[in-house]
Amino acid sequence: MTDKPMLILIAGPYRSGTDGNPQAMAANLARLEAAAWPIFAAGHVPVIGEWVALPVLRSAGAGPTDPLADQVLYPTAERLLAHCNAVLRLPGGSAGADQDVAAARRRGLPVYHDVDEIPRHTSQETA
Repeated sequence: MTDKPMLILIAGPYRSGTDGNPQAMAANLARLEAAAWPIFAAGHVPVIGEWVALPVLRSAGAGPTDPLADQVLYPTAERLLAHCNAVLRLPGGSAGADQDVAAARRRGLPVYHDVDEIPRHTSQETA
């Protein structure tokens, strides 16, 4: 059990292995998002880099397959990690997720590979 809720970055494949196919990227994002509820239910706050990076790209008139994407997707996750307490690395090949794990380890953050490894937080506050 943890004494306070953690902000946990969910890292895994998004563009990897999709050849730029929007449906495949959407399916990968759905797999990342599937981990959000178990993290929240454990008393923490989940975050996915694409939740922040994709609106940034759209506001620049770009998408996840545009050349600008590499200048936004990876740096967004790196910046988020400055605020995160841990990373959940989901299975699957992903250079970006591997970079997230390496950055988390450099920062001394725990890296979990299964939501069941994440310690629970139970708030003492009542709703």
